[in-house]
Amino acid sequence: MIKEIQNELFRLQDEKYRDFQGGLIPSNDDKKMIGVRTPALRSYAKKLYKREDIHIFLEDLPHTYFDENQLHAFIISEIRDYDLCLAEVQRFLPYVDNWATCDQMSPKVFKKHRIELLDIIREWIASSETYTIRFGIKMLMMHFLDEDFTTEYPDMVAGVRSEEYYVNMMIAWYFATALAKQWDAIIPYIEDNRLDDWTHNKTIQKAVESYRITPEQKEYLKGLKRR
Repeated sequence: MIKEIQNELFRLQDEKYRDFQGGLIPSNDDKKMIGVRTPALRSYAKKLYKREDIHIFLEDLPHTYFDENQLHAFIISEIRDYDLCLAEVQRFLPYVDNWATCDQMSPKVFKKHRIELLDIIREWIASSETYTIRFGIKMLMMHFLDEDFTTEYPDMVAGVRSEEYYVNMMIAWYFATALAKQWDAIIPYIEDNRLDDWTHNKTIQKAVESYRITPEQKEYLKGLKRR
């Protein structure tokens, strides 16, 4: 099955896209990038998910190619059984080694199981692994900035201290999104300097670029930027 999947990925290859993508994900070995566009990967993942033998691919870790990891993330996102989906996420996370694969993995079933998800999100955010932390913060951003929001959640994110660019960028993304959705509750985190300097300024930059932040809010945020 593994060879069959690899052959299909090479059949779907777009070399120009591969070269473009390689510039966006510099941490990956170019020889391990096939260059399959995201819509094609999503479509193929939906077909593979229905196969009874898909577990063979999901258990075959680590994969050889970046595109296999992307495909893996999309297949996991299709799993409808919460316990099975979580188990597959847990198995795969140690092999996630770039922001693209991390961010593509977005299980649909998690939305229906937010309460159960909270404890494992806490574990992910407390991890020492860059992309496990990033994934945990992303799940908190996706599922806990609306009706279930409490300041316990931004407290968790503000407590993260890391030297990793992709962790700090995710923290900034979280707080910029949180400002758009929960301005009154989140603006004190910026006013009170709860984030390190780089992440603080990056949060403001991303918020100012957002169409969901009002012009008045943007001007106020600009005045909070650290020099």
